[in-house]
Amino acid sequence: MTVHLYEDPRCPVCEEFESTGGGPELKDATVRGEAKTEYTLASFLDDRLGGSGSKKAVNALRAALAEGRFAEYHQVLYRHQPEESEDGFTDERLLELAEQVDGLRGPAFDSAVKDMKYRAFVQASEKAYEDAGGSAAPGGPGTPTAVINTVRIPADYNGVLFDAPVFANLLRQIREAPGEWGAYVFPDVTGMPGLS
Repeated sequence: MTVHLYEDPRCPVCEEFESTGGGPELKDATVRGEAKTEYTLASFLDDRLGGSGSKKAVNALRAALAEGRFAEYHQVLYRHQPEESEDGFTDERLLELAEQVDGLRGPAFDSAVKDMKYRAFVQASEKAYEDAGGSAAPGGPGTPTAVINTVRIPADYNGVLFDAPVFANLLRQIREAPGEWGAYVFPDVTGMPGLS
């Protein structure tokens, strides 16, 4: 199964998902080869709150991907996320945090972070986030948002993202019966497969 997440590195609700919600369950399922995880990284909080921390963090995450260390660095950034209102993802802080990932720091990574090498990627990723909202949410679908096998978890049911055992059970149910997930309409939380 494919789980596509929409996140902004400054978003505290994304941090909640990644640290105490379904994120660790998704990581385990990915490591076991049961799920493929994809990300669209937004940076809208910079415009909303001021600063450039989201853009810098997305650029640094893209640089980590080029070094084959995206997952590890992604985890470190959420583990050390500054307060949402604080523009704390500076170049210096991003490089300091990269020291916690074996093999990440080096001339190519450091230069990419300092020079915003992946600026075009950052802009394209934000645009993809905004486009994903469609006419119902023209600014973007909100973060975090999860799409599993092309089916978006409706905002009314986003609570499933923050209950690790429920999210793990949902992933198991989808893995066992992927066709049912695609055809499912959420009548209520208790009737949703994986949530009872």
